[in-house]
Amino acid sequence: MDLEEFRRLQKEVAELRRANEILKTASAFFAQAELDRKLR
Repeated sequence: MDLEEFRRLQKEVAELRRANEILKTASAFFAQAELDRKLR
């Protein structure tokens, strides 16, 4: 593996981690909204 490929993979990992955090936050938001809806 050369340096260019390593840097590309590092960038991809960082992007995937950010996307994962966004998805976790959205999942928690929608789960809470569903709980609130069921309690009414």
